Amino acid sequence: MPATAIDVKQHRTGIILSTFGVVLFVVFLFSLSIGQVSIPVEEIFFITLKKIGLYRSYQPDAVHEVVLWTIRLPRVLMTILIGAALAISGAALQGMFRNPLVEPGLIGVSSGAALAVVVLIVFGGVLSLTRESMSMSMLMPLFAFAGGFLATLLVMKIGNQVGRTNIAVLILGGVAINALAGALMGLVIFFADENQLRMFTFWTLGDLGGATWSKLLIATPLLILSSVWLLTFQLPLNAIAIGEAEAFHMGVDVERVKKSIVFFSALAVGVSVSLAGTIGFVGLVVPHLIRVMFQADNRLVLPASLLGGPVLLLLADIIARSVVAPSELPIGVVTALVGAPFFILLLNRAKQKNELSTQ
Repeated sequence: MPATAIDVKQHRTGIILSTFGVVLFVVFLFSLSIGQVSIPVEEIFFITLKKIGLYRSYQPDAVHEVVLWTIRLPRVLMTILIGAALAISGAALQGMFRNPLVEPGLIGVSSGAALAVVVLIVFGGVLSLTRESMSMSMLMPLFAFAGGFLATLLVMKIGNQVGRTNIAVLILGGVAINALAGALMGLVIFFADENQLRMFTFWTLGDLGGATWSKLLIATPLLILSSVWLLTFQLPLNAIAIGEAEAFHMGVDVERVKKSIVFFSALAVGVSVSLAGTIGFVGLVVPHLIRVMFQADNRLVLPASLLGGPVLLLLADIIARSVVAPSELPIGVVTALVGAPFFILLLNRAKQKNELSTQ
């Protein structure tokens, strides 16, 4: 490719990513300002400056300050981190399996993580763990990661065929693991009390309302680490898109790349589930929309997913908080209402193009 063409492509990628960044910032401010208590955008800036010690003389509305700093800002930041983690995990997994139908929920990561967390919630009382305790906050990401990682390894084992991954078998294996995890979660219900049953509903429907600064303090490093690490696989995934054998001859350690992507995807999704429960379709919709609207180059798909995932989840959260105000819809319901029809269209498109192997 001529140098000028490379420069044009890089310039176009930069413009697209910059646009995503601007859109994310605008939606971020809008999400902070909208709600039962409306907060002007300029007051958001002044309160933030006061909190970090740069504008101590400013006296904001007391209610606005409490709502923004105690409730809304932790929630919005958590939404951004989860949206980025889910979207880039989906993009990396799709690139690894070379199929746009793959997403964390379809291959068992979300259900495995949710099962592990629900087991911890129900049986954590044996260890005198409560939902609000610091020990529970530290154990939940670990349990969620372990559950998601084990579920993903099992699905990959099922989909492995003579050293290669059969995508159709992989997806069917994911369906089976999701069903098994759902059955086991149903079994756990019999041992749950009334409070634990309400928490079980939280995990099945998803909820962003439990965000606190202490939870963010524990989860943020894990989510940033996993998301940024997945971002480094842009070139290896481009090579794998040509073919695993070709990527190997180009110097890519394919097996190491696969294991790393599975590990960090399970970490990202597992921690996300521990914070907000099961949120589906973000990892499916965002990467595929980017490929359809722009290009399939992972040098764009991965970073754009990192920015586009938070935009989608913030918009879904705004809808969840606004449609039935003063109550709110579970975030998982909103994303499913958007994602399920999209997934059906994607399946029809794959069927028409014969992308889904039946072998």
